[in-house]
Amino acid sequence: MCGAMEAHLRLCEVHPEIRVRRGKIHAETEIMVRRGIAFRRVAKKAQVTIPVVVHVVYRTDDENISDTQIRSQIVALNRDYSANNPDKDSVPNVWKGLIADAQIKFLLATKDPKGKKTNGITRTKTKRESFGSHDTVKRASTGGASAWPSAKYLNLWVCSLGEGLLGYAQFPGGPAATDGVVILNTAFGTTGTAAAPFNLGRTAVHEVGHWLNLNHMWGDTSDCSGTDHVADTPNAQLPNYGKPGFPRVTCTNGPNGDMFMNYMDYVDDDAMVMFSSGQVARMQATLAGPRKSIGT
Repeated sequence: MCGAMEAHLRLCEVHPEIRVRRGKIHAETEIMVRRGIAFRRVAKKAQVTIPVVVHVVYRTDDENISDTQIRSQIVALNRDYSANNPDKDSVPNVWKGLIADAQIKFLLATKDPKGKKTNGITRTKTKRESFGSHDTVKRASTGGASAWPSAKYLNLWVCSLGEGLLGYAQFPGGPAATDGVVILNTAFGTTGTAAAPFNLGRTAVHEVGHWLNLNHMWGDTSDCSGTDHVADTPNAQLPNYGKPGFPRVTCTNGPNGDMFMNYMDYVDDDAMVMFSSGQVARMQATLAGPRKSIGT
């Protein structure tokens, strides 16, 4: 499961001003998409490179994942965000024309916040057996590791998670001190301790999508009233799991049904293979708006 909405709703209760900021971000994003500003950014093919810092928070040796496993996750992010994944051929013909390159590249940071050389990885030993979606992994005082400045870096925390979580992310507009993405260590990267069916690096692809202001495909409701605010993704009732067969019709979205092979659903790693053109426009609007300070 993804804990992004749970974390978001908790933050909104603790920091009510977030609801106001999120409303403004949503309005600005809609304007950029409707006026074509976001699509023009994609058409320019001016790739944005985002520096990443990976905070490994571990108790056991197995949890202290290798540099090789970390680098494999960066490779997976770049593969999928550039639509360079061979398994996108499995997308049904009706949606193949919507597969889009996000024009985003991820790179492990080479300089730390003080300007010193770094490999983009921090390692913190903890006494905690696991963490939840309450951001304790993001603070040294609660057994985790503090964030690097979120205006300049994408913070990725890797740890043991409880509560059935694969990961969670913070949407744009939240507190800077907790801004970033948390991933279960056995669902991170494509080698080492990464375990099937979440061993293709796509938990991070999904959660970074939230960090770039994408919602779940079903809009986090169960009565077909939700929306992901993207015009070219069909409305869906609930998350899909495992490896669904096409078509899977819900919310009167026939004949093609749910776009369950999208990275923002809950299917297994080898069943999620695409972002749509509309989702890419939304991410580009985010990089031109609330996350404009990050990347080159």
